[in-house]
Amino acid sequence: MRALIVDDEPVARQVLRELLEECDGVEVAGEAASGVEAIQQMLALKPEVVFMDYEMPGLDGLNAVRALRGTGPDVIFVTAYQEHALAAFDVGAVDYLLKPVRLERLAAALEKVRRQPARTAEAGGLRKIMAQAGGGLLVLNPDQVIAFQAEAESVYIITGKNRHSSTYRLKELQQQLPSPPFRRIHRQAIINTDHIRRIAPLSSRRWMLTMSNGMEVVVSKRSAGELRDGLKW
Repeated sequence: MRALIVDDEPVARQVLRELLEECDGVEVAGEAASGVEAIQQMLALKPEVVFMDYEMPGLDGLNAVRALRGTGPDVIFVTAYQEHALAAFDVGAVDYLLKPVRLERLAAALEKVRRQPARTAEAGGLRKIMAQAGGGLLVLNPDQVIAFQAEAESVYIITGKNRHSSTYRLKELQQQLPSPPFRRIHRQAIINTDHIRRIAPLSSRRWMLTMSNGMEVVVSKRSAGELRDGLKW
């Protein structure tokens, strides 16, 4: 079981890491010191469980979990404050550990994670989309996104005239985004069909789409029929 430790205090992270090293079948995949860094690490490392501190500067643990609700790993909150337990369970936490964490209590929490059914994305797909912006994250609603474009090993999120780096791969996005309105139109692009403003034929089986920001994209022959049926044009 791959675990991510999130706490703004280095000593607290070290204590929890040492406890987890005593638990069979657990690998600490990484650490994070803030809510923003936690989201980045969850997307990059794909841990199965996150030990999340509740109170941190900036984006706290609760809102970090809310941002990925339904698509992130199982979460165990670790905090010194018992009064936050109700809010933690409200966002789907598997368990809630009070500091200082005891080894036997930690083992019981891990056993709860092991008994969880396989996690699947909630109906309707991703609620929020994370874009990298400077040293932090930009939280976008799906309807703000015009397209996702892959270039070499990178994926970019297109919003209006802006382009942001994404930590998602196109395959992951295709699996988790609601369809409609999101459709994959060729190997390197997914578009939001709500942003299509013009459709022009290039041949009997190829189409040029003009999006709401003026961006032009070509639909591959393989995807043209599916897109045409979906849009009923």
